[in-house]
Amino acid sequence: MDFDYFSIEAILAENQKIQCTFKHEIPGMGHLGGGSERDIALLSKVQIPIWLAYTIIYSDWAEFNIPAPFGLRVRNALKANACSVRLSNLVGAGGLWYGFGKTIMDILSDNQANEMSDMLTKAFQERLVEVIDQAQHFAALGVAGSGGSSGNVAQVFREGLDTTERELFSLAQESAKRIKLWYEDSDRARH
Repeated sequence: MDFDYFSIEAILAENQKIQCTFKHEIPGMGHLGGGSERDIALLSKVQIPIWLAYTIIYSDWAEFNIPAPFGLRVRNALKANACSVRLSNLVGAGGLWYGFGKTIMDILSDNQANEMSDMLTKAFQERLVEVIDQAQHFAALGVAGSGGSSGNVAQVFREGLDTTERELFSLAQESAKRIKLWYEDSDRARH
């Protein structure tokens, strides 16, 4: 995923909310929590977009815990069977789990960021094999993602993928279809 100023994926990943616990009372900023209070009270827990959390956390006004999509429960599920985890269900905005994870890494300590990076990388590597395999399988069946039970299986599989994985699935499926056509055309040319 490309994280530049004009990247839609980056904008969506940075708009994800994280829960911050405020270390200080912040006068006149109660609207951040979406409530009716005028001020943010000491030890208030407020869900704020990550783009705003950078400033608040670096200013030492608040701290945050790693969000649930990257917590111990998800880590254990990924360790047990990475392909069984429906990453698209873990975060909103079209399932930008990897992008959100990379964004979270930017505000973690080096040690925590390295652990997060390892988790994201390992999950991606383990899931990539299945993504490519399924894409080639459904391309060989001639499934376009709809119609018949194979189409439903392909659709269910795709729905559990992160946006990045979905893009790779589509590319691998299209590539497999083109290779199949090439083999068929070259075979006809020989006869």
